[in-house]
Amino acid sequence: MHIQKKRKMSLTSIIGKFFVPRQQELERHNDEGEAMQRHVLATLLESANDTEYGRKHLFDIAKGQYEGFIAHTPLNTYEELKGDIDRMRHGEADVLWPGVVRWYAKSSGTTNDKSKFIPVSRQGLKDTHYRGGQDAVAMYLANNPKSRIFDGRALILGGSHSPNYNVANSIVGDLSAILIENINPLANLVRVPKKQTALISDFELKRDRIARETMTKNVTNISGVPSWMLSVLTRVIELSGKSHLEEVWPNLEMFFHGGVAFTPYRKQYEQLITSPNMHYMETYNASEGFFGLQNDPSDKSMLLMLDYGVFYEFIPMDEFGRENPTVVPLWGVETGKNYAMVISTSSGLWRYIIGDTVMFTSVNPYKFLITGRTKHFINAFGEELIVDNAEQGLAYACQQTGAQVLEYTAAPVFMNEEGKCRHQWLVEFSKEPDDLALFAQALDRRLQEINSDYEAKRYKNITLQPLELIKACPGLFEQWMKKRGKLGGQNKVPRLSNSREYIEQLLKMKNEEY
Repeated sequence: MHIQKKRKMSLTSIIGKFFVPRQQELERHNDEGEAMQRHVLATLLESANDTEYGRKHLFDIAKGQYEGFIAHTPLNTYEELKGDIDRMRHGEADVLWPGVVRWYAKSSGTTNDKSKFIPVSRQGLKDTHYRGGQDAVAMYLANNPKSRIFDGRALILGGSHSPNYNVANSIVGDLSAILIENINPLANLVRVPKKQTALISDFELKRDRIARETMTKNVTNISGVPSWMLSVLTRVIELSGKSHLEEVWPNLEMFFHGGVAFTPYRKQYEQLITSPNMHYMETYNASEGFFGLQNDPSDKSMLLMLDYGVFYEFIPMDEFGRENPTVVPLWGVETGKNYAMVISTSSGLWRYIIGDTVMFTSVNPYKFLITGRTKHFINAFGEELIVDNAEQGLAYACQQTGAQVLEYTAAPVFMNEEGKCRHQWLVEFSKEPDDLALFAQALDRRLQEINSDYEAKRYKNITLQPLELIKACPGLFEQWMKKRGKLGGQNKVPRLSNSREYIEQLLKMKNEEY
């Protein structure tokens, strides 16, 4: 009886009441998707009417209507908007978005070595990024009414930032660092580590400091990129001398994760955290915006967030790269089709091709899976291998052999003198398979089962030979990322590439034993 009373009086049960109105509001996503999106577009166009971009592309004539908007506004990649963004970074006002935009999220630049600087306006911060974080909590509490998440601290893993040119009060850096820098001071009462630690640029130093600072705290939830968070948690275990994380943090109950696919890491987290009370929620948050949340723990697809100041369009991937591809609004999408995502946002990105690909699993509500990147696939021989295929294949091979994958990348090996082609996979294991050849066979077999194009190219080894699997030495990927200045933060290992650029760099380091 006493325990029940204590649960009712927990801080979470008090704070949780503030999330109830939003929990009810979120139900609109079930059947009002189109109306919500049309409203977002009208609001965006009205807000940016008097910007340089808005005047040039006749936002006032569009009058908030989709047809008018697309008639005068082209599709954009970063290259098309880069000049305007650079002017904004130098302090110019009213270019892509009203006023002066002071914050710029530096993207990982995984498609090439050049960084992208994504504008983050005050509206974008408030209406998109912070709202996404709040909704993640709202959904979690709705699914877990007995939660005690606010009775302890949140460990939030962030990157770092630096001054932007010489513009006053303007910064550039990882989105997570911008979020921590501007967070409501009240939130600092429930989060760890302290701001100075969270924003350290040297990831190895930061990892150690975070571990030492947090291991004595009552951490109930963690947020961050699975690969970098795993590195921090492993350090916590090392310093504490414990075997499992719940021995350090007995009240740990939740991991909000995003940035990279969770599938390769799930097994390692389940071994690190054995508590039956542990929960996981995938989020789709990027430098450009916060787009999706896993609202149902039993369904790995995410709910597309439709009232965040982001308007969505989609290009079918079989038309991607054409001069005039078909582009459909949200209400034009079909389930089971692979699309490149296009966004217009309250930070001034207009019809911007973000570079991610998605597939809808449902349209009432609009739920989807991230299937990969528009540039992160292998299609050297017509096989059209995407990241989602790779993740499924690796998960199957791990299941068959008891292995665990930490990092990987893959690329084609083009024709040799016998006209033979293959895919080459470089894999770093946290737990090696007993038989590497068996792992490779299982991976190859599963890829053929889930991708008919790959299967056709593998038929009788005519076009593609069996894949080649190379075992990476421990720490190789981390050292490579460090060498490229991309350790921690929002940075991700490129998984699949049509080019051999990344894999050659890694193989060279491996051979030199870095």
